[in-house]
Amino acid sequence: MTKTEFVAKVAEELEVPKTVAAETVDAFLKVTTDLLKAGDKVTFPGFGTFDVAQRAARKGRNPQTGAELNIAASKNGKFSAGKNLKNL
Repeated sequence: MTKTEFVAKVAEELEVPKTVAAETVDAFLKVTTDLLKAGDKVTFPGFGTFDVAQRAARKGRNPQTGAELNIAASKNGKFSAGKNLKNL
């Protein structure tokens, strides 16, 4: 499902114009992204949790040359499904 299709479903569910639904979806994505950038966790009981995962620095290999290289530490967004979502 694309974002456009998702917005259409939200508009249908809320019985609002697609422009209002698109603004709502965009606001949700912006707020969630901003909270994750700040290091916060976003939890929706029964649905799931958006969190930031830390990846440690590690050594890797270039598959073409076999040369060893250093991969820097990084942060990644992750989603953990809640109980109700897992039971679907």
